[in-house]
Amino acid sequence: MLAWCVLLAGFAFAAPQLAAQTLTLGEVLASSREHAPQVLEAMARVRSAEGRRLSADGAFDIVFRADSDVRLGGFYDGNSLGGTVTRPLQSIGGEAYAGYSLSNGRFPVYEDEKYTNELGELKVGVLFALLRDRMIDDRRFAVGQADLDVELARNEQLLVAIGVQRRAIDAYGNWVTAGLRLQVLRDLLKLAEERQDGFRRQVERGLRPRILLTENDQTVLRRQSLVIEAEQALLVAANRLSLFLRGPDGTPEVPGTSRLPTSLPPTPPVPEDTRLLAAGRPDLKAIDLRMEQARQRLALARNAFLPRLDVVLETSRDLGDPGIGGASRSGTEPKVGLRFSVPLERRTARGQMAASEAEIDAQERRRQQLEEQIGVELETIQADIVATRRIAEVATAEQGRAAELSVAERRRFELGTSDLFVVQIREETEANARIRALDASWRALQARAELAAVAADLEALGL
Repeated sequence: MLAWCVLLAGFAFAAPQLAAQTLTLGEVLASSREHAPQVLEAMARVRSAEGRRLSADGAFDIVFRADSDVRLGGFYDGNSLGGTVTRPLQSIGGEAYAGYSLSNGRFPVYEDEKYTNELGELKVGVLFALLRDRMIDDRRFAVGQADLDVELARNEQLLVAIGVQRRAIDAYGNWVTAGLRLQVLRDLLKLAEERQDGFRRQVERGLRPRILLTENDQTVLRRQSLVIEAEQALLVAANRLSLFLRGPDGTPEVPGTSRLPTSLPPTPPVPEDTRLLAAGRPDLKAIDLRMEQARQRLALARNAFLPRLDVVLETSRDLGDPGIGGASRSGTEPKVGLRFSVPLERRTARGQMAASEAEIDAQERRRQQLEEQIGVELETIQADIVATRRIAEVATAEQGRAAELSVAERRRFELGTSDLFVVQIREETEANARIRALDASWRALQARAELAAVAADLEALGL
């Protein structure tokens, strides 16, 4: 992991002038993490889910209600005014409430409860659910689902970020590899151009046949064509990298060739706890969250099977002198009430229970499949890392041998014991060996980055 941190840090401890020019992988990953549109979109979805969560809390907002009755004519002249404040209880089913009412005049006997003392009547009470809605109800269910939706959105954001960072590593590696491959081909072209200058002077002096100049000129043209193709490939790679390398305002920045590093970043060692890291993958967590949502729906359906038994505790007190209705409304009146109801058929609840149980079973099977798939991917990638590392070692050794042979062949040609065709073959063999070693190193780094993505190694991905 320390090596990977060095990888992300790039050339942070290099000379200031070099650090100002060289583009590091850490810089690219930090830019894509902050400015990639896919990541910003996922962050917006998180904010949207948080807004819905706040909206779900609104079911537990305090509610004020006011009522008034004013008679405009008739035998009775009684008027009444009242207000009630209600607060749902979030931890248990039920609600608490408090109210105030005031009346004057006379009421018919069937509105006798509207009489109050001269200063009105205060009333407080609380309702508790003893069976149905005690552990869960529609309001708490909505809040629980909204909580899980927020977590799902955050997991989706992390999953998107992992994918973006993985592609950013690919884009950076392709750009660096294209730049280093171009340098190899330019070195190869430079050998032919320098040789052409020497041949031209020798031909002018009559020391070499003119056909040799033509033959080498053909080699120069062929190698120029390879350089042009490599330059085009580097430009394409730089444009693709600009999707991840962005300025402070989020606009893409195409890196110039002056920012190319002199080598690929080192491949960090493989962590020993890849399976433990993979256990925290956001897609696995998303399955667990969806199962929890299904369990909440199952609990709500089971709640619908229960009979409703609510207890109401209430007390009221009239204030001031007795009103028109008389003194019987003075004093404190505590009351206890019970409410009971039971659903008979409950087909809706049975259907919801069956659907929720089936969904839980489906999510469990999906999780099993994903876990098995992750295990296979981890083993495959780890085997690929070992193989690509060995290939890179062999390619590096081959490059060294090819370089020795190329130098030796040029010396032989200068001494007149070799011909131009063999020298060109040796040079191009050396260049191909350098490119193969470069490609092998890049494949090893790719395999390590793929392992980081599969194992959800957030530190390795710059998250």
